[in-house]
Amino acid sequence: MSPIEIGALATLALLVLIYLGMPIGIGMLTVSFLGVAAIRGDVVSLRMMGQVANDSLREYLFAVVPLFVLMGLLVTVSRVGKDTFDVFQQLLGRVTAGLGIATVFANAVFAAITGISIASATVFSRVAVPEMVRHGYTRKFATGVVAGSSVLGMLIPPSLLMIVYAVLAEESVGRMFLAGIGPGILLAVTFSITIILLARFRRDFVFAAADTGPADEPMSGFAIATKSVPILLLMLVVLGGLYGGFLNPTEAGAAGALGALVIALKRRSLDARSFWRLLLEAGQITVSVLFLILAATFFSRMLALSGVPRGLAEFLLEGSIGPYGFLIIYLLLIIVLGCLIDSISIMLILLPIALPVAEAAGFDLVWFGVLTVVTVEVGLLTPPFGLSVYIIKSAMDDPDLKVGEIFRGTLPFVGAMLVSIAIIIAFPQIATWLARL
Repeated sequence: MSPIEIGALATLALLVLIYLGMPIGIGMLTVSFLGVAAIRGDVVSLRMMGQVANDSLREYLFAVVPLFVLMGLLVTVSRVGKDTFDVFQQLLGRVTAGLGIATVFANAVFAAITGISIASATVFSRVAVPEMVRHGYTRKFATGVVAGSSVLGMLIPPSLLMIVYAVLAEESVGRMFLAGIGPGILLAVTFSITIILLARFRRDFVFAAADTGPADEPMSGFAIATKSVPILLLMLVVLGGLYGGFLNPTEAGAAGALGALVIALKRRSLDARSFWRLLLEAGQITVSVLFLILAATFFSRMLALSGVPRGLAEFLLEGSIGPYGFLIIYLLLIIVLGCLIDSISIMLILLPIALPVAEAAGFDLVWFGVLTVVTVEVGLLTPPFGLSVYIIKSAMDDPDLKVGEIFRGTLPFVGAMLVSIAIIIAFPQIATWLARL
């Protein structure tokens, strides 16, 4: 067989192994080793595997992964998410469907200090859903808003998916973080408009009662300021230090993790046992992410050796499909895979193939990365995988709440995300303006 045929067969074998239930990282390493062995021999394959393990993980940049993961976990236990929601509840409580909009913007702010969608879904399912139900909103709408707005966690910086993309595309992490700000704001505004339209034209979808529930005691300005200060300080330390040029991404992650630890200790929401559990969880998440990056790097080198990306670029870009035809096919493929596997795995499987094609098509790789991340996040809301939906179901611990009910609640927000993707395609400056300054 020719190298291109071997590379294509290895890619097909990987998809089959994933479908059969093999872990993504092990499947990638297996097909990559066998693919390189078939093209160049066993000795070269063994040497390449060792070289990949050395080259892909020794970078100083990779320390950013455990630091941002730890910061997100510490912020989750320190009740910062509840404070964020309380502040926006006070500011937007009188607006029609104001609690839904408050949840969206609270999630956006929370995303700016965590970077993990799962953390947002866990926190706000326990904080926002009971409040919205108490105020007369349907449970379907309440859970749908939380699931939909949780995707902001992987788009608004700092973002774990942006870090993974930056590593695979060899782009600047800071530049990718900047690129997520505009689309993150766009998505939050699109979600808010969706909520307002639902409240006006589909009141039965939004409200379970004729009124919007009992009014809460108004918070004093001092109370709002007290709840806002830790959030703003953490954002200032991480984002201000990063974009002000005082800290690189790794140092910003370290400063953020330290700040989150100080907040958790000051609020007495962290003891020695729970801190040890958080460290273990951060370690487990970090190891799984870095192992997947190692496997994806080997897979990428195997594909480059086979010539598949080059052949695919020639076929797609010189044929009738063209660059934007390739882009549409790529995004649709991400959405389909999002129904089956998790976000990071989708990127690690597709990007080694898609990035050379995107580069040959002349696409801005920062813009291409933002589109990839937004589209990947659609998979958090679509059945049957829908990770955010299952996180909410687990966190709510309500036997009467059905998974199908949450999925129905997320449908309008899936539509809003698709509209946002179309806007970013039409106006690339939304993603690239800040990043290219």
